[in-house]
Amino acid sequence: MLSDLYSERILDAAAAIPPARRLSAPDASATKTSRVCGSEVSVDLVMKDGVVADFGMEARACALGQASASIVARNIVGARAEELYALRDRMRAMLKEGGPAPAGARWKELQSLIAIRDYPQRHASTLLVFEAVCACLDDLGMRRKGADA
Repeated sequence: MLSDLYSERILDAAAAIPPARRLSAPDASATKTSRVCGSEVSVDLVMKDGVVADFGMEARACALGQASASIVARNIVGARAEELYALRDRMRAMLKEGGPAPAGARWKELQSLIAIRDYPQRHASTLLVFEAVCACLDDLGMRRKGADA
């Protein structure tokens, strides 16, 4: 049901997106675009000792892309690279394979996106921020051993 897709929790997360902020001297930047709807998310990362020290983002996306980007933007500082790769993989599995939502205090709000799994055409925009963050980590040589691209 479409009302599940645009639930109050998802719309609240989208509305809570921080103002666009790009970093002047990031360690890495990446932009990901959904071919389905044209949503686009650009992220900048500053890493220190494998941990996110600063994060900038601009999301020109639908409500679902904004909701996921908002949750990430408000919680990413302090996350380790390995945690972010695992988060991306868990979000993919949650949406595409019916897997569980991310757990833990930092990412519990992502559970509100579980209804999106029933709308495959919306997966790409929801995953943009996770893909962009991991592209930055890849550029910085932080790819996990044995991880898929």
